[in-house]
Amino acid sequence: MKQPLFEGAATALITPFKPSGELDLEGLEILIERQIDEGISALVLAGTTGEASTLTFEEFGRLIASACKAIRGRVPLIAGTGNNNTAKAIKWSLEAQKRGADAILSVTPYYNKTTQEGLIRHYEMIANHTELPIILYHIPSRTGMKMDPKTVKALSEHERIIGIKEASGDLSFVADIASLCPQFPIYSGNDDQILPILSLGGCGVISVLSNIAPKAVQNICRFFFEGDFRNATAVQLRMIPMIRALFSSVNPIPVKKALELMGLPAGKPRMPLVECDEKAAAQLKCMLNEFGI
Repeated sequence: MKQPLFEGAATALITPFKPSGELDLEGLEILIERQIDEGISALVLAGTTGEASTLTFEEFGRLIASACKAIRGRVPLIAGTGNNNTAKAIKWSLEAQKRGADAILSVTPYYNKTTQEGLIRHYEMIANHTELPIILYHIPSRTGMKMDPKTVKALSEHERIIGIKEASGDLSFVADIASLCPQFPIYSGNDDQILPILSLGGCGVISVLSNIAPKAVQNICRFFFEGDFRNATAVQLRMIPMIRALFSSVNPIPVKKALELMGLPAGKPRMPLVECDEKAAAQLKCMLNEFGI
């Protein structure tokens, strides 16, 4: 297998904002310290959960530089640099490299999408312009772009393309790529499918849930790797109601509200996302109390 950048749980971290709407870099440091204290294996900044599509290029650079300074090399820092404009994806990837990221997470092009051949060329151009390792990100529900398993196999042969975050929800697709590319690291992109993807040879998860419960998510992976499948299953199933609550609205609306309810830095999501309504917030509060968080 290609050497995985990490094994276990990585958190797709929110981007905290001040009441003014500006980046809350002091809050970011608090969130990072909590994640590392709870034993997380890696951190993803400026992904979907980090509201990357609303960040300016200048904000992105500051966010990655601040995170790198706070992490101090204790866990890998993965920067979300995906774009449906290949030139912009390269520009943001080079900025991530300049600011100290350890790797990039690159979502498939969205809206204008492309063909499978275009997808291969898109990723190869990014990989050929940066020195950072790349994790592919497959999430058709967000992008409208579905990768073919043969496309994943072709991309897996590039030395700098080192894994895939698989969030299609299609376990048959996961099985296909695991069969075609047995040496290619696969990470679950869905918190309710961590264990099934591990059972197909996956290396871990890039998680929204671990913003709230990093230790629990890490335990699913740890128990599995130790061969304790009963406890891995127990934790996965116990967390299902919380996962449902965190995806009761568009991510990251619920997870930011949950962190706020926990007294942690979060801030309002940026438009066009809006805050949870009172009913949803009350349900999240009940769920957090039920889980003792």
